[in-house]
Amino acid sequence: MTVKTRTASLKAPAPDPKRWPALVVSSVATLMVVLDVSIVNIALPHAQSDLGMTDANRQWMITAYALAFGGLLLLGGRTADFIGRKRALTIGLLGFAAASVLGGTAPEPITLFAARALQGAFAALLAPAALSLITVAFTDLKERSKAFGIYAAFQGAGGAVGLLLGGTLTEYAGWRWCMYINVPIALAAAVAAKLFVRESRATGEHRYDVPGALLATGGLVSLVHGCAQASEGAGWSAPATLALLALAAVLLTAFVLVERRTAHPLLPLRVVTDRSRAGVYLANLLIGAGMFGMNLFMSYFLQADLGYSPLHTGLAFLPFSIGVITTTTLAPPLVPRFGPKALMTGGILLATAGLLWLTRLDPGSGYATAVLPTQILVSVGVGLFHLSGPNVALSGVAPADAGVASAALNTSQQVGAALGPALLNTLYLAAVADSSAARTTAARLAGHVHGYRVAFTGSAALFVLAFTAVTCLIRSHRSTPTT
Repeated sequence: MTVKTRTASLKAPAPDPKRWPALVVSSVATLMVVLDVSIVNIALPHAQSDLGMTDANRQWMITAYALAFGGLLLLGGRTADFIGRKRALTIGLLGFAAASVLGGTAPEPITLFAARALQGAFAALLAPAALSLITVAFTDLKERSKAFGIYAAFQGAGGAVGLLLGGTLTEYAGWRWCMYINVPIALAAAVAAKLFVRESRATGEHRYDVPGALLATGGLVSLVHGCAQASEGAGWSAPATLALLALAAVLLTAFVLVERRTAHPLLPLRVVTDRSRAGVYLANLLIGAGMFGMNLFMSYFLQADLGYSPLHTGLAFLPFSIGVITTTTLAPPLVPRFGPKALMTGGILLATAGLLWLTRLDPGSGYATAVLPTQILVSVGVGLFHLSGPNVALSGVAPADAGVASAALNTSQQVGAALGPALLNTLYLAAVADSSAARTTAARLAGHVHGYRVAFTGSAALFVLAFTAVTCLIRSHRSTPTT
């Protein structure tokens, strides 16, 4: 075989002729996942009142979802590689719809939390399938940058639609309809997937790493449960908290050892040992923790302290979603021009500045002077990061590992989403503890606002750590190689 022939045989397969409609289908599927998160942030105060949740356990409406999502993503990504990404996407959509019906009919908190965990489990199957379908379909750098920009814009749109729907449905139909709304979206996306998405799967021998899946999921569950124990009042030094955190360390260490030795790892270490890719994963985790924590406490500030209705709160969040959509729509040409690292570092600095602005909150703060500047800065910064990050995390990945690499990217964000509210709620509860017995309304309000400031400072610190990870780990490339 000549060199020319060998070179030709290594070329990427012909682009999928339906890749653009398939991109829309994959983006709508993940839009639903994002929409569901933003809807819940608006609906949570009303669900808490209706079902009798405590301030300490209310976070499980968010944490149960993020925990199941983050804990099962690696298994979901590998399953999508093996059974077919189109099939995994369809199963995930239909399962997500069924779990949403269960959540909408929940008579008490435990059922709602269980439904949220089921939503997270099915999202763990559909999300990496959707992202890996995009990765496999788009091999040209410029097309891939544009595709990721569209994908990120849909995610931003999901946030905007979720906020508006969450406010409207909660105020006029009840918080339960924030669960039911997922059903028509999931069914429509499943039908469109059958029509437009081309099946793809990993070649070769397919074996599941059951020990790895059990260790990874058990380790993540223990880690987040330990943080939740601390935030629910037990404290970080309580025996139960320390036992859970120690168990998490043991299980996750064992997971790494198993992945090094097994012939068919759930997470091949070649996916995460690349320095640049590891930097994106770490930064994604830290930004997810900061973002989900920020959104939770901003929602409570708007509704509990400024007296906004659910619909008004949704409208108040709208500039954030518009900023993400605008950035991810207009900025893709900047990726090959300046390189992903420059855009990520610049974006994180903008977002950090926005979070630090929130540390100026006081009981007299208003939306225009306190919240709006933060939303503009953070939305542009996060938009730049999420536009650029996948170009590093998913470039150069073998097609057989596309699903698990996509799952690892989603896992890092969802683990952050699970840890962020737990960690920041701990800081908040500690900050307001002294004001809980205050005799005057003004004193209690001042105590709550002080707690918000502490939580937002914690979010900013997480973003600073993300900036450090990007700066130190990611190599400076003006472009990234195609798969």
